[in-house]
Amino acid sequence: MDRKKLFNPSGIDSLNERKIIKGNSTNIFNLNNVKYGWANHLYRTMMGNFWIPEKIDLTQDRVDYNNLTNYEKEAYDGILSFLIFLDSIQTNNIPNISDYITAPEINLILSIQTFQEAIHSQSYQYIIESILPKETRNYIYDKWREDKILFERNRYIAEIYQNFLDNPDDKNFARVIVADYLLESIYFYNGFNFFYLLASRNRMMGTSDIIRLINRDELSHVVIFQQMIKEVQNENPNFFDENIIYEMFEKAVEQEISWTNHIIGGNILGITEKTTESYTKWLANERLKSIGLQPLYEGYEKNPYKHLERFADTEGEGNVKANFFEGTVTSYNMSSSVEGWDEF
Repeated sequence: MDRKKLFNPSGIDSLNERKIIKGNSTNIFNLNNVKYGWANHLYRTMMGNFWIPEKIDLTQDRVDYNNLTNYEKEAYDGILSFLIFLDSIQTNNIPNISDYITAPEINLILSIQTFQEAIHSQSYQYIIESILPKETRNYIYDKWREDKILFERNRYIAEIYQNFLDNPDDKNFARVIVADYLLESIYFYNGFNFFYLLASRNRMMGTSDIIRLINRDELSHVVIFQQMIKEVQNENPNFFDENIIYEMFEKAVEQEISWTNHIIGGNILGITEKTTESYTKWLANERLKSIGLQPLYEGYEKNPYKHLERFADTEGEGNVKANFFEGTVTSYNMSSSVEGWDEF
């Protein structure tokens, strides 16, 4: 694949000629003239969802943290370490993807995503610096180097990203888009559930509030790559190899279950190896169906953490809600709401 030209006087802005990839755009942002209406709608929603973590008080969380069990502290610290890595690498990776996207309205939402990933990284830093003892903070940032299971988990996704940078051909681009979709739609959510479980016991409520906001951002990112996969496949039949998609999903699910059992295991009330497997496979099935593919795991049709939905939902102005388990998002209560995209 060729990186798009930044200055392209010979580009064509006709909607008939516009493509997600391999197009010939001038790169002009004209939101009154878009081919992919869902991107325009999503851009306006994401812009209405601005927030900053420092608005959330973490004073009580510091007290709560000292009262967690050792298992809960280990899970809390380890999950933060994993999330920090994910959003740090994603902040750096998204612009690399955007360099090859030739639909300006898609570039625009990817730029907002990059900003949001940076806010997420700031949020984790705010949590760590506000709650954790000074002597353990560097340990959290460096845990991914020392924990073998976490390192392998991070290496899998990072190497796909790096391979595309080293060799940006069609095959590696297809893999990196699927990897982005997996990161945004599978990798975060067992960790999010842990924080919601603590909140269900009235612990670490400030952390849960921040995770809820991050959660909603991530759902918009799920929609971005979900739609991109479908649009690219529609414009370039056979661009994605379904066998590779299923292979990548299987690997992601295997690693998600292994990591969650490693960092949480059966030591946290409300989370077991069985519920972790059931939830992860159910979620993978839902994400596959969202891109038009058949479910991978027979018999995994229910969400075992359905009872935690109320901790993932926030009542916004005008009773606007966001439901991450079902994959629909509307607004935050930190900003004025914009219409949602329930059709996705």
